[in-house]
Amino acid sequence: MKINRIKEVLIEQGKSQAWLAREVGKSKNTINSFCNNYSQPNVKLLHTIAVLLDVDIRQLLHATKEE
Repeated sequence: MKINRIKEVLIEQGKSQAWLAREVGKSKNTINSFCNNYSQPNVKLLHTIAVLLDVDIRQLLHATKEE
């Protein structure tokens, strides 16, 4: 089940997982795990990622309901 869209947003913006890892101070393996939905960042880290990518935090998550 996909919960986050971090990988998609990185691709849309032309940014790499390695770049994000450096910016948030996490390993590339940790970011890869987030990008492949093997694990999820906590809310504080998700907020930091949203700020770095200049997106609304909701854009980093898959919707649970259709609008």
